[in-house]
Amino acid sequence: QVQLVESGGGLVQAGGSLRLSCAASGRTFDSYAVGWFRQAPGKEREFVATISWNGGRTYYADSVKGRFTLSRDNAKNTVYLQMNSLKNEDTAVYYCAARRTWYAGTAGYEYNYWGQGTQVTVSS
Repeated sequence: QVQLVESGGGLVQAGGSLRLSCAASGRTFDSYAVGWFRQAPGKEREFVATISWNGGRTYYADSVKGRFTLSRDNAKNTVYLQMNSLKNEDTAVYYCAARRTWYAGTAGYEYNYWGQGTQVTVSS
């Protein structure tokens, strides 16, 4: 069992940056692939990015490629989502999710554990 807590969300102007954190407790995090998803009001949850358990492999949704960067510090049991050049359409609740495997994909059902989410609001 692993518990996930997201932090780092907030209000930012378009073009600005935020760094989200996903902190894990309960188990050694280096055995888990981690994904980020987001859900905007009135929309379905969508995949954002995923990272393998050692950070050696990442994959991004086309909508964030080149602007968002995933990294992880397994010594701190934390995964980071650096978000640059934010746009209004990035406004959403961001969730991290984990699965005890080397690498997980873009579908939510592939992940067993979820955080409570952190709100990101991008203003014009």
